[in-house]
Amino acid sequence: QLQLVESGGGLVQPGGSLRLSCAASGFSLDYYATAWFRQAPGKEREGVICISSSGATTNYIDSVKDRFTISIDNAKNTVYLQMNSLKPEDTAVYYCAADSGPFGSSWCLSPETYEYWGQGTQVTVSP
Repeated sequence: QLQLVESGGGLVQPGGSLRLSCAASGFSLDYYATAWFRQAPGKEREGVICISSSGATTNYIDSVKDRFTISIDNAKNTVYLQMNSLKPEDTAVYYCAADSGPFGSSWCLSPETYEYWGQGTQVTVSP
């Protein structure tokens, strides 16, 4: 059974940091592009950052540039999202996603690209 399980969410003050983890089971991330999405209340799901299966290529939205980093630990079959300098507008449920299709920077932030999804983890940025 292919499964993605996120962890690491929580409440943090503005300017703080969090690291989210997404552990994959039932398949190897060596062959899957992965991404992090988020969805705030009343808003559509938004692609935040993505990475190719090799880890060589990433893409991200402008609002997280220089603050968020995606990485893969293939030995642990886990993808991470390091979030620094968090802002209240980063508050959302964060989801990881994976797909075995070809990676493309132009579509890796589109939710339609991904076949497998985690259950989400809440991130709240508030004083």
